[in-house]
Amino acid sequence: MNTTWPLQDAKARFSELFTKVCTEGPQRVTRHGKEAIILMREADYESLIGQGASFIDFLLASPKAELDMSRPGDYGRQVDL
Repeated sequence: MNTTWPLQDAKARFSELFTKVCTEGPQRVTRHGKEAIILMREADYESLIGQGASFIDFLLASPKAELDMSRPGDYGRQVDL
C-alpha cells in the first residue's frame, strides 16, 4: 500500500489517486521528494477542522443567567485646579 505519490505520478494517475483516497485513506503527494500535500476525503477534513456552530450561536444557546448589570450613578470626583 503506497501512500506517497510523486507529483508527476499523481497528475498522470489522478483517477487512481482519487480512488485510493476514498478507499484507503489520506495520500501524500510530494514535489521533488520534499514538499508535500495530503489528499483526504471531504468528510475526514470536516471532522478534523470541526465544522461546528459559530461562537455567536454558542453564546446564544447558553443558559441565560440572571445578572444584575445595574450600577450606581458615577458623577466623577472633585479635582482641585
